[in-house]
Amino acid sequence: MEERESTRSAWRSGRRADGKQALIAAAALATAICAAPAWGQSPPAVDVAAWPALPPQPPTDPKHEAFVDGLLSKMSVEEKVGQLIQADIATIRPEDIARYPLGSILNGGDSSPDMAARVPAPEWLKLADAFYAAARERKGTYVPLMWGIDAVHGQNKIIGATIFPHNIGLGATRDPALIEKIGEITAQEVTVTGQDWVFAPTVAVARDDHWGRTYESYSEDPAIVATSAAALIKGLQGEVGTPDFLGAGHVIATAKHFLGDGGTNGGKDQGDTLASEVDLIAIHAPGYVAALKAGVQTIMASYSSWRGLKMHADRALLTDVLKGRMGFAGFIVGDWNGHEQVPGCTKSDCPIATNAGVDMLMAPDGWRDLFAAMVREVKDGTIPTARLDDAVRRVLAVKVRAGLFEKPRPSARPFAGKFDLLGAPEHRAVARQAVRESLVLLKNAGSVLPLKPGRRILVAGDAADDIGRQSGGWTLSWQGTGNLNGDFPHGQSIYAGIEEAVGAGGGTVHLSPKGEFQDSPDGKPDAAIVVIGERPYAEMKGDLVTTSWSAMHPEDLALLKRLNAAGIPVVTVFLSGRPLWVDPELDASDAFVAAWLPGTEGGGIADLLFEKPDGSRPYDFRGTLSFSWPRVADQVVNVGDVPYEPRFPVGYGLTLGGAPAAQGATP
Repeated sequence: MEERESTRSAWRSGRRADGKQALIAAAALATAICAAPAWGQSPPAVDVAAWPALPPQPPTDPKHEAFVDGLLSKMSVEEKVGQLIQADIATIRPEDIARYPLGSILNGGDSSPDMAARVPAPEWLKLADAFYAAARERKGTYVPLMWGIDAVHGQNKIIGATIFPHNIGLGATRDPALIEKIGEITAQEVTVTGQDWVFAPTVAVARDDHWGRTYESYSEDPAIVATSAAALIKGLQGEVGTPDFLGAGHVIATAKHFLGDGGTNGGKDQGDTLASEVDLIAIHAPGYVAALKAGVQTIMASYSSWRGLKMHADRALLTDVLKGRMGFAGFIVGDWNGHEQVPGCTKSDCPIATNAGVDMLMAPDGWRDLFAAMVREVKDGTIPTARLDDAVRRVLAVKVRAGLFEKPRPSARPFAGKFDLLGAPEHRAVARQAVRESLVLLKNAGSVLPLKPGRRILVAGDAADDIGRQSGGWTLSWQGTGNLNGDFPHGQSIYAGIEEAVGAGGGTVHLSPKGEFQDSPDGKPDAAIVVIGERPYAEMKGDLVTTSWSAMHPEDLALLKRLNAAGIPVVTVFLSGRPLWVDPELDASDAFVAAWLPGTEGGGIADLLFEKPDGSRPYDFRGTLSFSWPRVADQVVNVGDVPYEPRFPVGYGLTLGGAPAAQGATP
């Protein structure tokens, strides 16, 4: 590493002293770095012919191509470079566009208009209009901006929006039509506040539950991931090949993170995937094939590496495989300063990533210096003109397909400013359906479920009355922390949903996070519903050392045992973003429900825990596991392993009648 840095420093100083020698040194360095993950190493060999071959996705349109060619012929180097850089709204203002003709902005996990916490929806739309106007008024060639946002389980940054279950829950539904509808609603709520582009869906195939982003994965099974991701893309963008594609109320989607982010060694976030090329194709690529066929317009490069080479620098996979063999006709966007992690790069200077095939660099805070560096590197040949034009052409083509050149200001578009659509009753109904379909019943000893609503119910556990807790990460804030129930004006906690169901049946509910009932006016409860589980987290913060819940939270097991010892039937509702080892908690529970991270519709859980007041059962458990649950703590087990010995296999799930929800699923 020291050798590399000294060489890089010599190259920089040489470029300043001798222009011709600098060009030679720059080209040599760029070639060397692109060719190797580190000095003295060779990049992993790639057999391009072994990868799935697809026609251009989406098919090219001669009219669009002619329009883009015309634009390119008029654009300056500075205007072209601007299209390849994305800045965060925390560091850029509309007036900056006059000098820096950037192609895109984003709001990172905790960024918002004026960097205020939990900004009202109208302020987001107001800022979108301001950036639109700035791009319109800039002198030179007009190219509209794209605003990207992490709407990963609904328009989850916006107060009042509908928050759906995270992907791990949606994978348990096995319901592509429902997932497509969720995509449609998400797109509509995004257009309400003026954004054009969402960084979803995650197409990762999570293979180690220690990984803190497991809940962003639909399944450890690539087939489930492929089906689910394609459905969400169709909902977000509309159906490719129809007039509805990228039409009113739709947004640009992103498949992420290419490639192998779910297979890193030890489940380490941003780590190294050591899979063979055969496994990379068989396990981690199918979701992208499905996404391409669904017409996905952008693909995000992963922070992770494949066999030591950072994906942001992997020309073979980004260019030869994805754009060449697999026919991707959209553009590749980098992750948040992901190019900075490439050896030889900084956040403000990385020709390696551009030359490898990343078309737009996500440069939240280093974009000014990056702009200057890229202009210089295009002019001195470090970034070839052909590579520059290819990247710009791809970005422009997406903007043309999305109709951004014709669209009026964001507030004048269909659905924009209709803030009553955020958390609209019909949207909440779909979210509640998603909760019901995602729940997996792991245990129901003595048919304790469903409960009768006209009874005395104790609701315990520190997650019972916490909408932020049940929604998880990427909810209002990056890590999903710091949220209060009042921050969800259209949401309902699990406790509130239970209280509503029991009240309708003439029963009583006592809420006690610690499970105390001695002071309850109704005395000893007929049953206890205990809601426990993970605290919110997102990328980087969520990686685990152990998957043993009792080792991490012995107080929860003590609560279950105490209630059990008191002779009270115990129903555990477990909130988690991944399978965890919970055998002691299962043993201390009469019924056990894997509820994942259900979002803002806590009433969807009560729908399955209780009969209706008239004794009817309009709903039953239908969710089945899309991930294997460990037999022992820290077991890493995936469907297809030989031997395959999980505690609960993929496809497992019970119904209220005791039968498997999926044929052949047994513990």
